[in-house]
Amino acid sequence: MKTNTALRAEKDYSRTITFKNEAHKKFYMEYLPKCRYQDVYHKSLVYSLGINSDTRNHVNNIYDFETGCVKPECLHESWQTSGSMKVVRMAYNLYCNGKRIINALLSIFCFLLQWFKLVFGIMRITFGRRLQKQLI
Repeated sequence: MKTNTALRAEKDYSRTITFKNEAHKKFYMEYLPKCRYQDVYHKSLVYSLGINSDTRNHVNNIYDFETGCVKPECLHESWQTSGSMKVVRMAYNLYCNGKRIINALLSIFCFLLQWFKLVFGIMRITFGRRLQKQLI
């Protein structure tokens, strides 16, 4: 007679979430409904970002709730502390698993495109007509 090695699969498990404090719980309850989906990736993201008070206060700098994209440029903003940077990286790693990596890459691409536009504008100011003649 074979024994079932997947005994846990037969049981129904309910999961309880442990929050760091009341502010963490309030943040989770407030921002999870703002996410486009209620899947494990979004739950992990919101839970992680709620751990740290700095990330809670700057959540809109970290994640775009309308597009569902991460904002990696936030890692270079002045409000970041060593602790908040670790929380953001952890949240991004949990969120960007599998198909979510495409959103992260698109966000990085958008950031680089904006950076390129700024650099090109500076080059245009600095080199003026010489740059324009070189490009034509």
